[in-house]
Amino acid sequence: MTSPSLSMIERARELVKDFEYGKEDVRKATRHFIKQMNEGLQRDGATMGQIPSYVTSVPNGTEKGLYLAVDLGGTNLRICSVHLLGNTKFSIIQSKCAIPSDLMLAKTASDLFAFLAKEIRAFLKANHNDQLKSHMIKVESGHTNQKACSDDFLRLGFTFSFAFEQHALNKGSLLYWTKGFNIPDAIGQDICGLLQTEIDNLHLPVIVAALVNDTVGTLLARSYEAPGTTMTLLGAIFGTGTNGAYVEKMQNLTKLELSDQPPPEEMILNTEWGSFDNALDVLPNTPFDSIVDSESIHPGIQMFEKRISGLYLGEILRQTILDIVPLSTTIVIPKESPLYQQFSIDTSFLSIAAGDTSPALYVTRKELLQTLDIEASHEDARAIRELVLSIGRRAARLAGVAIAGIVIKSGRLLPSPQNSIPNVGDKSSVVSTQQLLSNDRKIPEKLPKNFLERFYQWIQRTFSSCFEPKPTLMQTPSPLKVEAAGIVDIGVDGSLIEHYPDFEKIIRTTLRDIEEIGLEGEKRIRIGIAKDGSGVGAALVARMADLRTGKP
Repeated sequence: MTSPSLSMIERARELVKDFEYGKEDVRKATRHFIKQMNEGLQRDGATMGQIPSYVTSVPNGTEKGLYLAVDLGGTNLRICSVHLLGNTKFSIIQSKCAIPSDLMLAKTASDLFAFLAKEIRAFLKANHNDQLKSHMIKVESGHTNQKACSDDFLRLGFTFSFAFEQHALNKGSLLYWTKGFNIPDAIGQDICGLLQTEIDNLHLPVIVAALVNDTVGTLLARSYEAPGTTMTLLGAIFGTGTNGAYVEKMQNLTKLELSDQPPPEEMILNTEWGSFDNALDVLPNTPFDSIVDSESIHPGIQMFEKRISGLYLGEILRQTILDIVPLSTTIVIPKESPLYQQFSIDTSFLSIAAGDTSPALYVTRKELLQTLDIEASHEDARAIRELVLSIGRRAARLAGVAIAGIVIKSGRLLPSPQNSIPNVGDKSSVVSTQQLLSNDRKIPEKLPKNFLERFYQWIQRTFSSCFEPKPTLMQTPSPLKVEAAGIVDIGVDGSLIEHYPDFEKIIRTTLRDIEEIGLEGEKRIRIGIAKDGSGVGAALVARMADLRTGKP
């Protein structure tokens, strides 16, 4: 119960204490995170899905080609034409539109995917009209044979930012919806098949070549662009939703059996960490978190995401504002104010308020008036801003828990020779083990444990005097060089990590609080924005699909 003797600012400061997440909290949560990661590696149906992506190699920055990418990442649809130029460079043309709210709750999957196909057609008309016209002439003349003409079709990578079980690079069945979507008809269906059907209905020259989780795409895009030679470990999204994908050793993924011979050494896994600790054993849980969960479309699940992601942070803030405003003697809130509507506060408001240094918090007060129709005094705005800072800080510390868990589990911070070996220049070493060992050369009985060390020794053994790389793997020979020993590279994307003030700084403070990382370990963790992660990443996986089918 709120004491009637408290002022609005005093009550806000009481609530701020409820959102504190201290050093011992993050340490306990990190241990539990690693535990649930391991459970997901061993069996299906675990709290954290640890879903195989079937991506067993990471880009080295030399890839080239023209590809389409479609990113269904939540409330927006983005369509891109990505031209991979090699040498870690790319160019991109894109369009973006909002998903109509009625389609987020459509009766059938066809309704949503038909909308996507129509938007792809509009994009082709605007940016690849000659190719579209040429194809449509063939369609109208009856001279179309998809198999015969498929070489002329554009390959599309589909970034799908919802939980799915992947069966191959271009096949995956939807597990459940998040981020405000709920189309039961789509559950269990092949996502690529749904999109390809609607594309074919419009006779478009497009083949859905790859299905990509947005975090997998973020990891790949970061690896394509990253400076130096270190292979990216983790791709993480902190935006409308949150999730991460990382590189795992196949020997640890005991729930999956592959027929590949020899089997790959590593695979990128989609953690689905939004569902971490649904039982709330270690996660913080205020009364406001409980309200947000109970009023969500999927109560009882995605409990980690509901404390971090942009979709829910504004809603947590809204509930706290509703708690404190009765104590204000100056605030004016009309009965029809959006404050009384679910999801009326966008995370952009939190970013604006957190960064507000204007006199008398003029910027925050202006935003309150424009977005919520609330007339607030300086004191009212101070109270709301303190809540914003506490909610944002807790979210960033929880994000730090996820990053710490994966970094610790990877072992890349351990003081061993394998974490300080030379790397091959221009990241040319980052190719799949299957590609490297698919020759008739004798494999030594005892291979070094680290993938890069094996590759380095393989080069020395095989090409002692010259080096002529295959064009699809290494386009130009490069001298060996050594990057700063033990760098752990992490690619990130999303509105929170990009725009919320000091989000990364708070993450780093959290990493230092965790004993297995500490001050020295935190210095070795490099966090970089993956530019256009979902678009470029999807294009890169489409490129991988081309290589697997033999297309140069």
